[in-house]
Amino acid sequence: MRKPTIRRGVALAGAAVLVAGLTAACGGDSDASQSKLGKDDVLTITTFSDFGYDKLIEEWNADPERPFTVKATKIADWDPWKKTLTQDLQAGHGLTDVIAVEGDSMPQFLADGASDQFADLSDSSIEDRWVEYAYKAGQTADGKQIGYPTDAGPEAFCYRADLFAEAGLPTDREEVKAIFESWDSYFAAGEDFVKKMPKTKWYDSSGSIAQAMLNQAEFPFQTEDNEVDLENDEVKLVWDTVTKYTPTLSPRVVQWGEDWTANFTNNGFATMPCPGWMFSNIKSSAPDVKGWDIVDAFPGGGGNWGGSYLAVPMQSEHQEEAKQLAAWLTDKDQELAAFEAAGNYPANVEAQEELAAQKVTDPYFNDAPTAEILATRAAAVTPGRPYKGDKYSDILGLFQTAIQRVDEGGSPNDSWQTFVQAVESLS
Repeated sequence: MRKPTIRRGVALAGAAVLVAGLTAACGGDSDASQSKLGKDDVLTITTFSDFGYDKLIEEWNADPERPFTVKATKIADWDPWKKTLTQDLQAGHGLTDVIAVEGDSMPQFLADGASDQFADLSDSSIEDRWVEYAYKAGQTADGKQIGYPTDAGPEAFCYRADLFAEAGLPTDREEVKAIFESWDSYFAAGEDFVKKMPKTKWYDSSGSIAQAMLNQAEFPFQTEDNEVDLENDEVKLVWDTVTKYTPTLSPRVVQWGEDWTANFTNNGFATMPCPGWMFSNIKSSAPDVKGWDIVDAFPGGGGNWGGSYLAVPMQSEHQEEAKQLAAWLTDKDQELAAFEAAGNYPANVEAQEELAAQKVTDPYFNDAPTAEILATRAAAVTPGRPYKGDKYSDILGLFQTAIQRVDEGGSPNDSWQTFVQAVESLS
């Protein structure tokens, strides 16, 4: 998950500042953490965006056999929740018993010192429950598990079949695959499309395409030993490619902004990268548009955009119960329910297998076999790509801001230099 990966602003909680603050903070009372809850007691959880948990929490609370009641808080976007989360971790108090953490920011919380503020969720009986790359991404170098994966973000591409037809492009899912075989074929088709459809752009935003390409890079911002490296071929290729096509293929809007949302209903664009959680965003933005479809393809292979975690802060007075709830919410049946409610593709292996076997289709997307497509896309993901060091989230935010400056008419060279300077100023 989730939509805040493309930021309106940059959450500048630098990793070094975060670690320093958390090392000094109070870690929670060990005796209080053993406090037992009864049926009339409340365990609290905070998530952001839509994890698909509303009915699941209702189900838990309606079951008389459950040992405690759950109270859920939902924050609209990740960035404001990240700010609150960071502040409360530094203060040593203020957080709920279970908290959601966005995957791109997880490396900051896995760092030495920062990870001490989270309970160890390691449990050998369930460690094989999730796809390995997602599970390992919630684990410290010395094996402490601070997060259970809620979902993964294997990417397909969504496209407007009706607009493709107007432009003379193929519309059948199998025939459309050729367009998305590589980034070269994708951009070439886009240039052909906009010549025939001058009022419609090829993709939803420069930022989403930049994100999609970065998701395939091995070391976009930092080396394996977490040294910042912006002078590498991978990140420069993304930058040069995206800024090259900004004048012709991009609507030059900020993803999640009002103009971006309006483009869903005014034929503003024809394609967009589509992890499973994006499906619900398309439906809510364009409930009456009939032309959307999904192709089982992604330029250059595969990519994963999104994926979040449930964690238990040490300051919780009910860590065992919090771990119990986090484990329940990330088990097969609950991740299947979350997929049905919000389109969040499970990180749970059994849930993925069941979805693929069910051959679930979605009438909104022209009866596309969404679960089967996402299963294939998940198999195409290269584990460990991109490498997300301790500064990945902050640098990604600065990179997207730099892309936005070019969208607004700025010089690509000047914007790149501003980006480099901003990265250098991170603590």
